[in-house]
Amino acid sequence: YVRFHLISPLIQQSAENIVLFDTFVNILSHNLGEPAYEADVAQLEYKLVAGEHGLVIRVKGFNHKLPLLFQLIIDYLSNFSFTPAVFEMITEQLKKTYFNILIKPETLAKDVRLLILEHGRWSMIDKYQTLMKGLSVESLASFVKAFKSQLFVEGLVQGNFTS
Repeated sequence: YVRFHLISPLIQQSAENIVLFDTFVNILSHNLGEPAYEADVAQLEYKLVAGEHGLVIRVKGFNHKLPLLFQLIIDYLSNFSFTPAVFEMITEQLKKTYFNILIKPETLAKDVRLLILEHGRWSMIDKYQTLMKGLSVESLASFVKAFKSQLFVEGLVQGNFTS
């Protein structure tokens, strides 16, 4: 089991940054779909999670091939690229995701409660409105560059691994 948390103070600075971060993580997951398929067949699991303060990369499975999968994810992260068509597709999916969260009373109530309790939190309504105003391909590219330049990393490795 390998878990790394890539933390950046940039994410919580604005609602737009949070939406750009969600877009970035979704595009990264989309880009990894085909190359990581063989790892999935080989019973290796990975998950990319857009956390509140950064990207969580979780990888688990048989230890002898786990570093290869983790390296693949890191390579795609460091050489991040996307097409405008993929950008459009992911932003449309995010609009639906945000809207579905907003129409469920229990998730909206949780979001409002956390907004009251946590300092500097952006509401789902803020994120949805930001996304509806529109994002540009250029803003995502500059966000990703800034995100990669301001990272703090926490890691955990468990299991049959040598130091």
